[in-house]
Formats: sequence, structure tokens, C-alpha cells
Amino acid sequence: MKIIQRLSADQQDLLWQIVRYGVTGLFVTACQAAIYWVLAAPVGLHAQIANGIGYAAAVAIGYVSHNAFTFRGHGGESGHAGRGARFVAVSLVSYALNALWVWLCVTHMQWPEWSPIPAMLFVTPAVVFLLNRQWVFR
Repeated sequence: MKIIQRLSADQQDLLWQIVRYGVTGLFVTACQAAIYWVLAAPVGLHAQIANGIGYAAAVAIGYVSHNAFTFRGHGGESGHAGRGARFVAVSLVSYALNALWVWLCVTHMQWPEWSPIPAMLFVTPAVVFLLNRQWVFR
């Protein structure tokens, strides 16, 4: 913990925000990925339809979780309407990235339905954290 104590207060706040984002983000992303996989593989829905349903669930879970936990106390109060609209915009970026992973892995490369999940779990959340921190929950 001495390393953390060497950080400035702002750096410590950012570090703990990243930790909270990791916990919350992995939960939300795992929910989305699980919904996608169950609907795409065992149920047999088209992969993009399954991804869309998983995305819709993740947006609702994500906004509530990130607003209440991850970014609590970060930035000013811009009101739920503005913050919500920006969150939906960033969520559309997230959806587009995940749709890209599904298309690239499942459709284009013809890999198994689980193959886009690593990118969904690691690449997309990193991009979305930066957008949420700098634009949504500023």
C-alpha cells in the first residue's frame, strides 16, 4: 500500500475509480456476454440479434451501476437527462465495437460463438471507460 500512498490525491481517486470500473464493468460486460452466448449458441438466435439483446440489458445495468458506484462523486452534477443521453451515445460506441467483434470473429473468420467474448471483456471496456470518464460522468 506504500505505492498507493505515494500517489497524489487525484491519482488515488483515479486509481480507485479504475478499480470500481473494473468490478462494475466486468459484471456488466459478463452479463452482456452471457446473454449473448446463451441466445446465440444454445438458443440459436442470429449472433447479431443475440448481441443486440445483450447490449440492451447491459445499457440499463451499466447506467445504474456506473452512476451509483463507479463514477459517484466524479465531476459536476449535469443532471440525469444530459448524463443519460451521453451514456447512451457511449453505449452505442460499445455496441458498435461488440458488433464488430461478433462480425469479425463469427461471421468473417467463422470462429465459434464464444470467440468475440475476450474482446468484449477487455478491449471494449477500456475504450468505454475513457469515454465515460472524460465525457459522460465528467
